[in-house]
Amino acid sequence: MRKLAAAFAVTLTAVALAACGNGTGSTKDDNNTLTEIDYYEAAPQNTQLPKLLDECGAQVGVKVQHQQVPRAQFMPKLLQQASSRSLPDLALVDNPDLPQLAATGGLVPLKDLSTDGLYPSIVAAGKYKGDTYGIAPGVNGLALYYNKDLFTQANLQPPKTWDELTAAAKALTKGTRYGMAFSAVGTEEGSFQFEPFFWTAGASLSKLDSPEAVKALALWKDLVEAKAASKSVVTWTQADVNDQFMAGNAVMMVNGPWQLPTLNKKADLKFGIVPIPIPSPTAKPVTPLGGEMWTVGHSNPQREAKALSVLKCLLSQDKSLEWSKAAGYIPSNQAAAQQLAQSDPQLSAFVEEVATAQARTAELGTAYPKVSEALFNAIQACLAGGKSPEEALKAAQSAAG
Repeated sequence: MRKLAAAFAVTLTAVALAACGNGTGSTKDDNNTLTEIDYYEAAPQNTQLPKLLDECGAQVGVKVQHQQVPRAQFMPKLLQQASSRSLPDLALVDNPDLPQLAATGGLVPLKDLSTDGLYPSIVAAGKYKGDTYGIAPGVNGLALYYNKDLFTQANLQPPKTWDELTAAAKALTKGTRYGMAFSAVGTEEGSFQFEPFFWTAGASLSKLDSPEAVKALALWKDLVEAKAASKSVVTWTQADVNDQFMAGNAVMMVNGPWQLPTLNKKADLKFGIVPIPIPSPTAKPVTPLGGEMWTVGHSNPQREAKALSVLKCLLSQDKSLEWSKAAGYIPSNQAAAQQLAQSDPQLSAFVEEVATAQARTAELGTAYPKVSEALFNAIQACLAGGKSPEEALKAAQSAAG
């Protein structure tokens, strides 16, 4: 979800849209040069990814040509290439986009790629109709940040349950300071933020108006109506939420590990991070997996084999760890993730949640975007439009079909 907060440029460029074939100047007849594409033009990992590709390419004995495309143009370009069977050898795609791309038939099933040592939840996220088409080198997710000083002053412990979360948020709300902050913006970002509560309650995206779903949305509505969370959450992106937390306008927030570099620059801000609170002590947090997946495009057996070898290198413990440190992600390799949690305690809550996390498309595949839109519209209707959770989610289920 970092890409949603980064506001990537959307200006169309003739080079990106006019590029044909694999778009990098090489041909599919050159089996010693592989092509790769991603949308990291404005992200910190922009500098790290070419290095990893060069290193893994050298191990395999190939050169990997690296191309970046603005996020808004990325999937249209890939789908156009898929229709002409000219996808790049390697593409790093946002995980909710994987089913749509796999449905074109342009991707190689990763049957010969060992997933030993990777989190089963992450492997499952890359499946489409029973076959694996994508593997993430690392993932991100959501956890609860809290201001340590203000919690100490109020003699409170970080909340573990929804009841504790609500009580703490109300107790810590004072003047213009809110106890809790989250993003309920009317985009995929809003759905992404809500899904930990939605899924942890036991709700399913196939039935948006279930009692469990209503319970989750009621939690958010109660926080806003009690003024323990600002009404402005319906317009706040995750970056905005982080700004509010840093400014001392919110004591707790739901956010991801990509915010850590910014937060750690504020020396006087002492904060802790714990897993997303759960409805009851026996529940387990179920957070959405954010991040991107490596895919391999169809070409010829020689190129496909070399692309798979490069991918195997990228997923190794050391490369997975190196990538995740640069990107602010959690490694897909379990040993690397544990190593990262030990070396960086700030990430331990995120590592803890990975084992029970799930892909946003796990239930619905290519139907996810439509349902997500219905869900974030329901959140807006409830928190800003005055509808009850039941009314908003009933309308969402009708819209989702």
